Amino acid sequence: MIKIENLTFRYPDGTEALKEIQLRIKKGEFVALLGRNGSGKSTLLKHLNGLLQPSEGKVFVKGLDSSDNSNLLKIRQRVGLVFQNPTTQFVGTTLEEDVAFGPENLGLPSAEIRKRVDWALAEVGLEAYKTRAPKTLSGGEQQGAALASVLALQPECLALDEPTSMLDPESRALFLRTLNKLWKRGQTLVYGTQRLEEILSADRVIVMDRGKIVRQGKPKEVLKAANTSTSGSEPGLKTFGLKLPPLIELLNGLEAEGFFLDWKKIISNESLAEEIWASLSKT
Repeated sequence: MIKIENLTFRYPDGTEALKEIQLRIKKGEFVALLGRNGSGKSTLLKHLNGLLQPSEGKVFVKGLDSSDNSNLLKIRQRVGLVFQNPTTQFVGTTLEEDVAFGPENLGLPSAEIRKRVDWALAEVGLEAYKTRAPKTLSGGEQQGAALASVLALQPECLALDEPTSMLDPESRALFLRTLNKLWKRGQTLVYGTQRLEEILSADRVIVMDRGKIVRQGKPKEVLKAANTSTSGSEPGLKTFGLKLPPLIELLNGLEAEGFFLDWKKIISNESLAEEIWASLSKT
């Protein structure tokens, strides 16, 4: 679905934020971009829907070249971007007005707009809040509202830039469950985060540092080597400012003792406990 060839990007002050990125993302794939602040995650995500354009190289979305300004509207309909701070995306006085804004700009019929607004709010569990002002919602509800506004455009791919960084644990788990539900129905996800525990269900993890892709693989492959090297010549993730959270330390410890769980089902401490209980119940 997305093809990136030799992507290099420099900001106006000359700072090189991305260096010769090569990447392919398939339709329906869940790709996690992992890296500390300044690694290039946000800059790369903004290239996926044409918010930024390459200094060198190319980005293609379903064959559309993002360097051609005439393609940008079509690209942004195909790739929806969800930011870290949801308040930057609010434009309506009520939640339903905000979610309707995108479809209205597409010139869709009123009946179709209504259908999309109701569907998007239901997807994030906010249909009862449609007449509320977005900024009166809780942090988790605001991030859900921002997601609903993007979903109403029905993009084929969601690009998410650390969307849970401002959320409490309960809201974070709820948001991740919503994303996993969408992905299981065929939604393509490109998810940027510093939280290693959030990417266990991904198809592929891409680790970034200083504008480069420094490692990629399945979550287990990458996270088992977070603090140590996988080979004599390959540094561990600790080198790139990433440290294993307790949840993943526990998973690795359990597997070392021969107790294996399905990592794809684990998105929080609560889901880990559920998986442990389900596994023990089978024995």
